[in-house]
Amino acid sequence: MCGITGILAYNEVGRFNLTNLEKATLALGHRGPDNHGTYFDHYVGLGHRRLSIIDTSPNGNQPFEILDGRYVIAFNGEIFNYQILKKELVSKGIQFKSDSDTEVLIHLFAQEGKKCLEKLNGFFAFAIYDSVDKSLFIARDRLGIKPLLYYIDEFKFLFGSEMSSILAYGIEQDINQEALNYYLQLNYTPAPLTMIKGVQKLEPGHYLEIKNGAVSKFQYYDIPKVQTTEGLTYASAKEKLHNLLEQSVGRRMIADVPLGCFLSGGIDSSVITALASTQTKSLSTFSIGFEGNKFFDETSYAELVASKFKTNHTTFKLTNEEITAHLETIVDHIDEPFADSSAIPVYLLSKKTREHVTVALSGDGADEIFSGYNKHAAWWKIENDKNFKALMAFAGPLARILPKSRSSFFGNGVRQIVKFTDAMKMSRKERYWFLASFANQKQVHRLMKDTQSDYSQRDQWMESMANYSRLNDLLWLDSKFVLPNDMLKKVDLMSMANSLEVRVPFLDHELVNFVFSLSEEMKITQSMRKRILQDTFRDVLPKELYNRPKKGFEMPLLNWLKTSLKSELDQHLFDKDKIEGQGLFKWDEVESLKKQLFSGNPEDSHARVWALYVFQKWHSKYL
Repeated sequence: MCGITGILAYNEVGRFNLTNLEKATLALGHRGPDNHGTYFDHYVGLGHRRLSIIDTSPNGNQPFEILDGRYVIAFNGEIFNYQILKKELVSKGIQFKSDSDTEVLIHLFAQEGKKCLEKLNGFFAFAIYDSVDKSLFIARDRLGIKPLLYYIDEFKFLFGSEMSSILAYGIEQDINQEALNYYLQLNYTPAPLTMIKGVQKLEPGHYLEIKNGAVSKFQYYDIPKVQTTEGLTYASAKEKLHNLLEQSVGRRMIADVPLGCFLSGGIDSSVITALASTQTKSLSTFSIGFEGNKFFDETSYAELVASKFKTNHTTFKLTNEEITAHLETIVDHIDEPFADSSAIPVYLLSKKTREHVTVALSGDGADEIFSGYNKHAAWWKIENDKNFKALMAFAGPLARILPKSRSSFFGNGVRQIVKFTDAMKMSRKERYWFLASFANQKQVHRLMKDTQSDYSQRDQWMESMANYSRLNDLLWLDSKFVLPNDMLKKVDLMSMANSLEVRVPFLDHELVNFVFSLSEEMKITQSMRKRILQDTFRDVLPKELYNRPKKGFEMPLLNWLKTSLKSELDQHLFDKDKIEGQGLFKWDEVESLKKQLFSGNPEDSHARVWALYVFQKWHSKYL
């Protein structure tokens, strides 16, 4: 796991930007504290920061060259099947000077070119320079676990693991108004957009070829949408799922440094812990909770799992004071506005876990591929349960006049009823966007001063939802949209801020392909989400995990914004002169959000306020 950056200049004007390569590489220092390396050719520069995981010796340092310098690689990630691939290459007469997966990857590319991508099992973003034909090849892993951003103008092509590295080259920094619009609705910016005009995210499963001033983008992988396991019995499907997941966990146990597991106490991380505990004599597990807040604290369930599988378990309890003390650092590591507030506990869990291990397994990805979210249940009920829809239609008018909040059991239930009744009335395409959003288009337009941007990108994203009613189509879009742009981005940013590598066994592409080949009946019923995953491990996990409501990795944001973070808001957001001078938002709408936040009926105002606060901090730092 590392940080990569680089430049391919088209002419002498673009070549001037090579002077910023060191600065761009240093901007990624937190991603790789173990080594700093750069490579220069006349028009090309590659930068690398290394977090040593496999072959921790200097032999694995990068940028890495082979064939007398013809090919040079800057690689971020891990190739979990590299030992199998290495044997194939050795049988062809290739000699190796390291035990790293990096050297295997670059030799495989030299042998097979872009076809090498089909053989890789892992997560990655890498760039390979061919010094003979002066070309650059850049690729991102199938599911988007590792990030890659790039920038193109008439003089140069730039790339980097984070926005901070791209900005270090001194490019113009103008706000992308379309991206800002989506961010204010979703709390994140979906690929290929970023908050800076001209900077793009490379989508999962894609690669770029840059040669003679031309940049070409291609897709080499897409999540399959067609069910191919018709006739497969439920028992056989459970057996295959167990085997595939066991193999995936086994692959991700390879490391030359200490390894552990995140353990939240939910089904997903508990399954990973159960499987990992059978493959090592002493497994370390880590969980995080909130001191004095039982509604958000689930560490008791994590401790049940740790006890059952006899792991070396550590529970971290967060206080308001600790959150406040680290807030500046957390927000500082957000390379473009990103307002999923669960990034805060992920950062602190990563920070504390890094004191014990260098690699951690997590349960991320299971909700998106198996149907773990409330919106999945809502979608299923809208399409299949007439009685439930009738009940919600009856309860809806009463729910609308009651207080709504994500921070209490009752208030959250009322909020969900209202959202469900609104979703019932929408087309499938509109419904998906609505269920994914914290604010609607009208609310955002009232807030923004510039509402004239073209928002056609949304229709492209949602096109696949226009003519389908199957839940698998919803999961497919979640796995391409929410998963890489929100969940995986959050984990990558916050873990790498602490130089911790996080591996996600549920997103092994062989497992993902199999799960998407299953019928939706195997994933969701009227009373159960993630059906096949839960049933496969029902006899393995503590029974208490099956008798509690689903909760995500959330935090008591509303309470913190109204108490310990109030002064931060007053300084950076609730300042009329600052907002009006910035020229992006309307003060009366910001003030209205403030009033709602401190009212008895906050609804989702705390999420919207947090998004604006994060944007303001980012804007102050970079623009």
